[in-house]
Formats: sequence, structure tokens, C-alpha cells
Amino acid sequence: MLAHIRAPLFVPADRPERFAKAAASGADAIILDLEDAVAADAKPEAREMLAADFTDLPVWVRINPPATPWHKADLAAVAALPCAAVMLPKAEDAATCTAVAAATGKPVVALVETAIGLANCRAIATAEGVARLAFGSIDFCADLGCAHDRDVLLPARWELVLASRLAGIAAPLDGVTVELSDPAISHDDALHAVALGMSGKLCIHPKQIAAVLRAFAPTPAQIDWARRVLASGDGAVSVDGAMVDEPVRIRARAILAQVE
Repeated sequence: MLAHIRAPLFVPADRPERFAKAAASGADAIILDLEDAVAADAKPEAREMLAADFTDLPVWVRINPPATPWHKADLAAVAALPCAAVMLPKAEDAATCTAVAAATGKPVVALVETAIGLANCRAIATAEGVARLAFGSIDFCADLGCAHDRDVLLPARWELVLASRLAGIAAPLDGVTVELSDPAISHDDALHAVALGMSGKLCIHPKQIAAVLRAFAPTPAQIDWARRVLASGDGAVSVDGAMVDEPVRIRARAILAQVE
């Protein structure tokens, strides 16, 4: 199920009154956030508020990084919670990811957001217990001191896509769009992620959900094209004036698989 998540929504773990509202937003998973969304003095209380019974959607928990004083208690809390996955921020090595999976009994979504994490992402993607990579683009730019710009981040996003493919796991989740007032910006960012081969995008506001899901869903024109390609027979043929052979059919099957 982790492989099919397209638009998971972050919710502060210390705001339980928002949990059900988040689940009704249209998101296909909820991420209860113990890390950036919760102040340091509120983290113990937020940990006590964790729940997974407010929805039938998959619930993930983003814990605090290993170097923080809250990490071990977070692991214990997640181990006791019937959630679907644990998100590990500042994922930088395979061994830590595997240790988190073992301690919690949950699959790990490894959030790559540092230079070290990107350098090790191929090993992280193959680590036991890791189900998916995600890109923490804001923190990544802070770590490198670079601009949060598509052209600048293109090599990082591409490396995460490549690492996931080499490991045989689902394509990665792209990072968040910080602009909240205009869903069209989230949609455009999500289309960019789609073009790179990513398979979902982290969301921080309900307004972003529909725009992101729309970007990752095949259009009616794409579905029609895929059906005509697969109905065209074997070997090299022409569809809409373009050559169709097996690599093109692979793409058509992938489109229809999303519909299914």
C-alpha cells in the first residue's frame, strides 16, 4: 500500500482536533508530525496524542531524527501504535534506517534532506525495512546553502528516482510546496515531479491535495492513447503517426495500471 500513496498530508501531532479533518481532506495518507511541526517543549505531550483510529487511511508518523533527545521515545511510541509506516527525517545511512524499522516494526519512509543522505541514498534505498524514499528539499537546500530552485535541485531529484529504481522500490515522494495560497503552484510542482519519474508529493495543506492528485493521475487523453497502443498489436506499428514498439507499450501498461 505504501507504493500507491500519492498525496500524504502532514498534520502536527500535537493538534488532535485536526486529525479527522485531515483525513477528510482527500489525502490518501496522513503523516502525524512529531518533528518540525511541534515545538521542543511540546514533543512529549504530542507523543501521547498519537492515534491511528481516527481514519481508515494509512497513518504514518514522522519521528525526530536519531541525534535528538526525543528519538528513542518516539521509536517506542510508534512501536506501540497500529500505524502504517514511520518517516525518518535526516535519513543518512542504511544501518540507521534498518534499526528504525526493527525498533518500530514498521516500514520506513526515508526522508533524504542532507548532502550525506543524498550521497548514501542508493544504499538507503536497498536497506532492509525501507519502503520508499522522500525528498526533504527545504532542509536539503539549507544544508547545502543553495537556492530552492528546480534547476538547482534537478540532480538531487533525479538521483532519488534512480536510487529507487535500482533498489526495486516505489518511486520517491517529492518534497513540499511552501506556497499555500495558490493550488496551481502545487499542481505545477507536482507535474514537474511526474516528469522526473517521481510518484507522489508531500503536502502541508489541504488546499494542495486535489492539485497534487490531479497531477499524478493519468489524463483522459493519456488513458485513451494507452488503450489504443495496447490494442495496436505486436511488433513495430504506428499509432497517431508515431512508432509503437515494446518500450512504448510498457509506458502504456504503466498508465493503465494507475487507473486500475
